[in-house]
Order: sequence, then structure tokens, then C-alpha cells
Amino acid sequence: MPARTLSLAAILSATGSHIAGWRDPACAADGAVNIRRYIEEAQLAEAAKFDLVFLADSLALKLASADELSRTSNSIAMLEPMTALAAMAMMTQRIGLVATVSTTYTEPYNLARQFASLDHISGGRAGWNLVTGANPAEAANFSRTSQAAHDDRYARAEEYIDVAKALWDSWDDGALVVNKPGGRYFRPEALGVPNHQGQHFTVRGPLNVMRPPQGHPVIFQAGSSGPGVELAARTADCVFTQQRGIEPAREFYAKLKARVAAHGRDPDTVRLLPGLVPFVAASQAEAEDKFAQLQALVDPAVGIQILSAVVGGGIDLSSYDIDGPVPELPQTEGMQTFQANLLTAARLEGLTLRALYLRYAAGFGHWRVIGSATQVADMIEEAFTTGAADGFAISSPVLPGSLRDFAELVVPLLQRRGLFRRDYAGATLRDHLGLARPVRQAPAAQAIAV
Repeated sequence: MPARTLSLAAILSATGSHIAGWRDPACAADGAVNIRRYIEEAQLAEAAKFDLVFLADSLALKLASADELSRTSNSIAMLEPMTALAAMAMMTQRIGLVATVSTTYTEPYNLARQFASLDHISGGRAGWNLVTGANPAEAANFSRTSQAAHDDRYARAEEYIDVAKALWDSWDDGALVVNKPGGRYFRPEALGVPNHQGQHFTVRGPLNVMRPPQGHPVIFQAGSSGPGVELAARTADCVFTQQRGIEPAREFYAKLKARVAAHGRDPDTVRLLPGLVPFVAASQAEAEDKFAQLQALVDPAVGIQILSAVVGGGIDLSSYDIDGPVPELPQTEGMQTFQANLLTAARLEGLTLRALYLRYAAGFGHWRVIGSATQVADMIEEAFTTGAADGFAISSPVLPGSLRDFAELVVPLLQRRGLFRRDYAGATLRDHLGLARPVRQAPAAQAIAV
């Protein structure tokens, strides 16, 4: 197997990434709240030797009426991801466990404690997907009248991650000695106090959980705006990104790796994983049929409602002609790059509102491939070997069936081509991704007042 191997993440998005996937007769439609479904899908991905499973998250329902919400499973009544991953850790052995947690609506100490605990529970398989909170409805659930500005959220996130890393470094490795005859539980010199004082946070510490098995949980980041790229280039181990083809992916790959180098880091130590929505079957015709059947299930009211939420900038698009052009829309304070990509595509291709929501419906605007296993494997190989990706975050249209199709049809081809592992070589998520364990940056030793 070559030194550089493909990374694969499985996105477990409740019922699947297609907006109408829950209506598919084969869909496990209770997947958002049934922990047995999460476990089944994690075990399926682990059997296929995926690097990790990933749970996205939102801290609010999308802004819509109850009637509109009742027509979709998207972000409806999901399990809290850290709780779900702790349960999944007990039923898996090797696969990485990654969760989204917002820096806007949490505090660094709680987050550092949660992820350190998950890393211990799982034996070193935890990862944190850092987001800043893109859903404006979240603000109302946290005593705020409006969403913070995009750049302000990223400024907070820049400091937040530094605090979290300092907290994980509160303890030296091997601090716990449990010397019963000598009466010493841990080495006192192994404990430091971060005592962070900054613009957004004042956090004394130390963390009351020993240093995680991985040193730090693996850091993921998904923003593609200017501040998002800078945050990822400075701090992330892996970057999720949303691209729609080989050339845009190559451009972003080169841009990100250049910024990583500009921050004095080795670009090869940061893994870039575009989201990929595969519709795969024994033949292209069968795959296209699967895709068409799902697209036919999209409720126009749901399509317009979700489009209003993700690109509308607060404008209700239901008053516009569904088969007319996409109107001029203001920039949101949410996922700005995502919004820009969709609206640019609408302008360049002359898309109607219906065509735009159908594009979004088939996997939230991610890179989409429809074809046989060989065609899907060919596309992945081209992207991996020509500087467009270090791997992919597989966003299955319907769960668990689409994930099983990919695992059984595509993964064996990637393995036979020497692109993907046949078995795990290590035990931790850092091992799977080929990432070094961070060296502790010891805080200054200080007395801790009781």
C-alpha cells in the first residue's frame, strides 16, 4: 500500500443526506432518534474500515411553520451527538467518532472536558468538528436576540480553540501513578494551570480530566470563507469542505494547503475531505433510476422552505414563481461560502428556484456522483491522485442502504487499487489519519487554591 492512503469518513445524518430520503421505503426513518440505528451504521462503516463516522448537529429547528417542518426529517429531533457517540463507542472498537459542537453557544471548559472524556471512553477515537453556528434560529435558544456577525463568531472561535488545547494540556502524560504504599495518586509536577485571560474568555483551569489518549482529540473544521480557511489552516487536523467538481476541489485544495504552509505547518499534516454524495449501483442506469426516484419524492413546499433558510437571508421565497429565476438575495450571516456557491451556480446555469432546491435536495449541495461502482471509484481515484482531495466524507442519500451500497460495491475496488486500507493499522483516530500525537505545551506550574 502506498505511503499516502485515502481517508473515508461516513456522515451519519439521521435518515440520510437526501431531503426526501426518509420517504424511501427502504429508509430506517426512525434513524434520528434510535440509537440502534447509529450503532448499526457505525458498525457497518467500521467493517468497511472507514476512518471515522461523523455526526453533524444543530441547536435549533429551521425557521418554519410546524406544518412545513412536519414534511421533512432534516435536523428534526436528533440525538445530542456527544451522548450518541459515547453509546457508539461501547459498540465499536476502531472507528473514529467525530461530533460537531459550536464555539458560539458553548464554553471551552465544558467542551474540553466532554471531548477528553469521549477520548478516554473510546480509547483515543474522538474528534471535534469546530463550527461557529450558522443557523440564525439558534440565537433565540441561548438568550440572544440575533445571531452574531460572521467575522465576530470566527474571532471567538480562534481564541476558543487555543483555550481548549491549553486545557487538554493541563496534565502531563503519565500523570496518574496510583502509588498506594507511598500515598501518591498522581505526580504533582505533572499538573499545570492554563490561567487563560483573553478578549473572549477568562479560564483558569486546570481541566479535571487527565490528558486525552490522543493528546488532543482530532480537530476538524468546515468553514470555507476567508476566516474559516485561516482558522483551519492554523489549527485543524482535517478539513471538511463543500465542492462541486474536480476543478473547484483542486483550486480549494491548493489554496488551503498554501495557507497551512503560510502558518508554518506541514501541508501534508492536514487532511482535506470534500463531502461526496454517491448514488451507486451495479450499473449507471440503475444508479440514475435511484436518483430519479428520490428526486420525485421532494415536496416543493419543503424545497422552497429549506432554500429560504439556507440562502434566503431571511426572505420567504414561497412568494416567488417556483419555475422562475432565483431572485437577488442578501448575504446571510450563516454559511456564506455555501450560499455563494449555490447562488453562483443558479446565475451561471440559469436555474429556476425548483431546479436549485432539487440540486440542494440531493445532498445539501455537496459533490454528487451517480454511476456504477467502477465509475464512482474512478472519480475518487482521480480526485485523490491529482491534488483535489485527501479523501472524502461520504454523505449517504438514504441510511443505512446507501452506506451499505458504498461499503460493499466501492470500497473493495478502492482496496484492490491499493488506495484504501484492508484493515486498521492502529487503534486511534490519529493513527487512521496518519497524524502525529501533539506534544504537550505545558502550562506554567501554579498553586491551585482549593
